[in-house]
Amino acid sequence: MSAPSIRLAALSDLPALAALFDAYRQFYEQPADAALALRFIGDRMRNAESVILVAQAADAAKTIVGFCQLYPGFCSVIAQPIYTLYDLYVAPEARQTGAGRALMQAAHEHARQHGFARLDLSTARTNHAAQALYESLGWVRDEVFLYYNKTVLPAA
Repeated sequence: MSAPSIRLAALSDLPALAALFDAYRQFYEQPADAALALRFIGDRMRNAESVILVAQAADAAKTIVGFCQLYPGFCSVIAQPIYTLYDLYVAPEARQTGAGRALMQAAHEHARQHGFARLDLSTARTNHAAQALYESLGWVRDEVFLYYNKTVLPAA
């Protein structure tokens, strides 16, 4: 498989993107839920609450084989806007094609072009393949701050 091209997602991509998002959630041990995936991604796109980049295969069908999603926010310490790269997923059959690397590089360029000072992400401690990719692209593991979360509402 040739290296995919990267572009901003369009609403016409929603069915394929939602299927990948559902697979991404399953990777993180969530139950399959195609309707939830479609609703969640559709809401982010329609409400312009995130930036979604897609990796499009070089095949005749221009199949979407991966995506990353950036959520805008702010860092009070540096007093600048930042993106949280919350989701990165490449379909198993498209791994080792450079899709993940291309998505990460496109996210970096998008952030730079739009004046975002930093990209943040977190990943599972056991996701060594992703960690190797991030570090090969110059991402630095935070050794100073600990990351915490607390559930407010039960998962839908």
